[in-house]
This record gives sequence, structure tokens and C-alpha cells, in this order.
Amino acid sequence: MRDQQEFLAERFEAHRGHLRAVAYRMLGSLNEADDAVQEAWLRLSRSDADAVHNLGGWLTTVVGRVCLDMLRSRTSLREEPLETRLPDPVIGREDAADPEHAALLADSVGLALLVVLETLAPAERLAFVLHDMFGVPFDEIAPVVGRTPAAARQLASRARRRVRGTAPAPDPDLARQREVVDAFLAAARRGDFDTLLSLLDPDVVLRADYGDAPALAPSRLRGATAVAGQAMAFRPPAGVAATARRALVNGAAGQVVFRQGRVFSVMGFTVRDGKIAAIDILADPARLAHLDLSALDD
Repeated sequence: MRDQQEFLAERFEAHRGHLRAVAYRMLGSLNEADDAVQEAWLRLSRSDADAVHNLGGWLTTVVGRVCLDMLRSRTSLREEPLETRLPDPVIGREDAADPEHAALLADSVGLALLVVLETLAPAERLAFVLHDMFGVPFDEIAPVVGRTPAAARQLASRARRRVRGTAPAPDPDLARQREVVDAFLAAARRGDFDTLLSLLDPDVVLRADYGDAPALAPSRLRGATAVAGQAMAFRPPAGVAATARRALVNGAAGQVVFRQGRVFSVMGFTVRDGKIAAIDILADPARLAHLDLSALDD
């Protein structure tokens, strides 16, 4: 019996990275993603695994079902929608490959895309994530959402239109991203408004998540003029010790800002056609305190 359980655990571990990637796209939370994967293991350990012919597919739909329940519970418990809720960022180094992060962020799952996924209805999000990102057929998605395959296809189609209309696809050249982001940050430090404007897409959107802390600035801005004006405030107040470190934020050029020895914010940038199309800032002290920044350790 023990040998059989160990063999089952080994088979499950072979799928863990994939399952975590599915759950992260569904939930936008690394801790909740881990909880969903653990629940999938518990369900597998209580099932007749020998009767499962396609373990990977079975586990993917199980994780999808668990995440759907978690999203629905999250929605029902929330009295009012949050004005801006950013997903958990995945932080990496620009000069070092991280296979775990690469698996988690395959298909360029940037913060801008995850922010849009947060606005979808739970069933739409599941249909889009499972089908468009992981190729799960609609006849397997349908039982999870309690719809027909045709209805599941419509859910994914609605989500796809929303994503295409509001989540800009980033430039694939990381070096070019970094060049644009560094120029923008340098202009912000100099207070060079004209240069800031030249580096921003006319329809750029800035989103900031402060959690329960007092908002230091508007949580959402749109348009190059408004965002450039806000960028002038990126500089720390006089007398406040601050440092910034380059980082990969969900696989794209970004930075982590420290003030007085503590992480102050994580900034993710979406660069499209050589212009910054989105800036996403996590500045929630409670969430930042638990953020995994080990990838930045020297």
C-alpha cells in the first residue's frame, strides 16, 4: 500500500508545475494556487487512480473545478468589488533563468493580462484559461461549469474578446523593454515631463493596489498626460532612503523599490511597440511583506 501511494505521489509531482500554472492563472494568487493544487492531490489520493486513463487531463479539470469554487466563494464574500486588485506578482532576476518561474509564466502571463482575468466572471475565466491557455476541449470544460460544450465555447469567446480589447500583448524583446522602462524611470527622476510623454502609449493605463493602506495616489489613471504627471511623484520624499532594483515582474521588465530597508512597491511594465502601455504597481504593505523576493538575493 505504501509503495502504491509513493508511486501515485511521484506521478502527481510530475504534474505539479503544470497544475500550479493553471491555478495561478485562475486565481492570481500564489498561496491560493498552492492550496488548489494540494486539494487536487487530496482528491486524487481518495480516488481510484487506476481508473484514470489520462492523469494530466483529469488533474487539470480537478484543479479547474477547485479554482472555480474558490473564485465563486471569493465573489460571494466580497461585499463590494475592489477598485483595483492586482494579482500576486512573480519576481525574478533578469540575469538568471529560473525554470520554476518559466513554467509558471509560460505564454507571457503578464500582470496586465492577469488584471483583465480578474474582471471576468468565474465561469468565463475558467473556460478561457483551460481552453485558450491549456488546450482543454470544451466537452471536458462543460461539466465543470455545468453548461453544454456550446455554452462553454461561448463563455471562452466572451472572455477572449475582453482580453484582446484590454490586455496589450507585450513586446517579446526583453532588452528593448528594459531600454524603454529605464528611460521612463530616469525621466521620472529628472522630472522630465516631455520625455515621459514620449515613452507612454496615448492610452496607457496605470493601476495601483494599496490594499487597506491609505492611497498615496489615484489607484487608476488612463492617458499619457495623467500617467506622466503621476510619474513625477515616483521620486521618494526628501530624506527618505530609497533604492530600486531591476527585476522581472511576471517575465517582463520591472522594478522593486525599497524604502528604509523594506520593500515599498513592485512595479510591472507592459511595453508594446516601444511604448509603455500599462504600469501595474503593488503597494499593499500587507501583501508586500509576504512577497517572495528570494530570486533577487545575490
